[in-house]
This record gives sequence, structure tokens and C-alpha cells, in this order.
Amino acid sequence: MVELTQEQIQQVLQGIAIPPQPQIMVDLQMEQMMPGCSLDNIAKLISQDVGLAGAILKTVNSPFYGLSNKITSISQAVSLLGSKTVVNLVNAQSIRGELSDDDIVALGRFWDSAMEIAMASNVIAKQIGFPSPDEAYTLGLFHNCGIPLLMMRFKDYPNVMVEAYRREEERIIDTENELIKTNHAVVGYYVGKSWNLPPYLCEAIHEHHSIEKIFADDRAEPQKKTLLAILKMAEHVCGNHRIIGNQEEDYEWQRIGDSILLFIGMSQYDFESLRSQLLEMGLGNNDYYC
Repeated sequence: MVELTQEQIQQVLQGIAIPPQPQIMVDLQMEQMMPGCSLDNIAKLISQDVGLAGAILKTVNSPFYGLSNKITSISQAVSLLGSKTVVNLVNAQSIRGELSDDDIVALGRFWDSAMEIAMASNVIAKQIGFPSPDEAYTLGLFHNCGIPLLMMRFKDYPNVMVEAYRREEERIIDTENELIKTNHAVVGYYVGKSWNLPPYLCEAIHEHHSIEKIFADDRAEPQKKTLLAILKMAEHVCGNHRIIGNQEEDYEWQRIGDSILLFIGMSQYDFESLRSQLLEMGLGNNDYYC
């Protein structure tokens, strides 16, 4: 693969940027200083961060590389780019990602949630025989990527999300639209497009709170439906309604859970067993289940 210059990297990275996690940046800097710097270790670290993973996929899918198929696997992207370009990308992101202490605290829950849901999505995809678990991981990592941008734009946004998750019958994005005239799903869609993600992943980001509509549409692609079903199971098991929405009850899952399990062909008992497996792996929350 061709090595990109610093100028080309800045050109690729123009546009929307989500700041990287400070601790991940420290770990990556430490890995770069090791005598046997490992691309595998770098890929694992990058896979834990929404902003860095987005920058890597945006670069490998950019016109500079002219690939015929979009790459959705972080490890594959890192391997294709090579160590020099990846290190330059990481360093470029670190310059752009200067955060205040308040920003770091506010974004902490988002980062933790994104990583856990991505890992759970990967496991669920493998359990149900979905052929592309890397894509499920990528959607899990990126599906809420609009949230940090809205948090930086609207100081009251965390309270907006609490209100959105509190309403039993309304879609989360409908409450956001009412209160701030936009929502994290549509912002996430444009972030995904700016990162050169495949169209179906961008659409899944856009539609992840419109499950009733998607699952009622016989023309919707089965691959996208399956990805969204995996994501919603992962969100529920990982307690996203508690982490992001500060709610004891997962009202969205109460509305859509039966449809999702029916589509996947999974009984409630099977889902409970899957949840137990995830808990044994340290994923999810054992304090609740509804």
C-alpha cells in the first residue's frame, strides 16, 4: 500500500472529527515506543476508540487507495495502511483531540458504552452465525457517534437524552428533534458518510432508533435488519438505557424486543442464555433485566 504524507492525511481528516480517548492515546504512544511495535496491538487499541477507528476507516476507504470494496474491519484497515501511515494518523488525531477535563468526564460514559456494545455485538453476531462479525462490531462502535458531537454543541444534551429515554411510547430521536431540532442518529449518519463507511452501515446508524419501521418494511435488506437486530440486543444487554438514558426500564426494547427475537429466530429462553454468556465474558449488566 502507498504511504500517505502528512499533508494527504490532513486532507483526508478534514470535516467531522470525534476526539479520541486520552487513555487510548497514551497507550498508543507507549506502543509506538516499544522496540517491537506491533500492528496487531495498535489495531486492538484503535478498535476501542470511536474517533480513531473512524479516522482509520475514512483513510483506507478514501480515493487515495482506490479500493474496489469498502473496508469495515479495523484490523484489516490497519494492516492495509501499514505502520507508518497508522502512526501518522494517530498523531494527527491527538493534535485535534485536545479536551478539557469537563469534556473528558462528560464523554467517559459514551466511550465506555460504545466499546462494550461493539464487543457484545461481535459476540452475538458469531453466536447467531452472522457471516460478518467485524461489521457488527463496527456498527456497535459507531452507532452512537453523533452523541459526542451533540454533547459538544449543546451543553444540556445529556439531559435531553435522559428525557428521550424516559418517554415510554416515543422514539428517542423524536424527543431529540423536539428539543434540539436534530438527533444523534442523523448526525451519526453524516459522520459515517464522512468516514467513508459503506452506505448500508451509514443507513443502519441513521435507522437504529426506527426499528419498528425497518422491520415492517419487507423491502428492507435482510443484512441491515440482522445488523440492527444484533445491535439492539447488544444495547439492551449492555444496559445502554441506563448508561446513556439514566433509566431503569428499557422502554425501546419493550416495544421492539419481540419483533427482533422473532426475526432472528430466537426464543426468550435462548436470549436469556445468550445474555448469561455475555455476562460471563464481562459484558453487560447483571443488576437488571426487563
